[in-house]
Amino acid sequence: MLNKFIEKLRKKNNMTQEYLASQIGVSRPVYIHIEQGTRELTLNEAKILASIFDISLEDFTKGRETTRKIVLEKKPPKKDKIEIRVNHKNLEKFKQVFLYILEKVGAKPNVGETVVHKLLYFIDFDYYEKFEENLMGLTYIKNHHGPTATELGKIIKDMEKKEEIEAVKSKYFRYEQKKYLPLKKAKLNAFSAREINHIDNVIARLANKNAKELEKYSHEDIPWKTASDGKEISYESVFYRDEFYSVRNYSDEL
Repeated sequence: MLNKFIEKLRKKNNMTQEYLASQIGVSRPVYIHIEQGTRELTLNEAKILASIFDISLEDFTKGRETTRKIVLEKKPPKKDKIEIRVNHKNLEKFKQVFLYILEKVGAKPNVGETVVHKLLYFIDFDYYEKFEENLMGLTYIKNHHGPTATELGKIIKDMEKKEEIEAVKSKYFRYEQKKYLPLKKAKLNAFSAREINHIDNVIARLANKNAKELEKYSHEDIPWKTASDGKEISYESVFYRDEFYSVRNYSDEL
């Protein structure tokens, strides 16, 4: 039934009934009737909901999610020879980057746990594209809300135990949000000027986006799009990025 499908998508995307009601221009009681199956959608309402859930109208009306599969075509690298050096994970470096992000933008109302995940992803993957080496080397998997660092949860618990950070709950508009506040300053002596400059650039470029905006932005990046759900995202796929996401000027290397 379409009404159950809509309810499933809403819960899967952590959206409220009030939010979806406002998007299709009805009151919450009317929207509740839609999920209960006692009130049918208009064509325009169906189009809006399909767009919100990023599903084709045909699939939406049939109660199924649109499946998108992207295959990388074999093509020559963007320069004659790319030597890719994969370093070991540097979890201590990660802790300091995490603290640095919290120092710089952790107090901003839009910066919760989801935004931090995305900033870490772009710091790591952009650096790999530009310099062909890892900055932190975290492992990121593809989940519904975008790239997620598998190491983050464990290290956050360790940092809370050591009183390096503090977790707090807040609200950002209609959404519950978990935030982290730094209790210690980041130690940047282990970072090169190039690394600090890179981190600052990513923060300046992306930290003003909210969780939904960064989620949508990360979903269009080739590394995320070409990974399988729940599987590790390949660092090498950054070399297939389009011009909108690429942070490397390959023309200078020709």
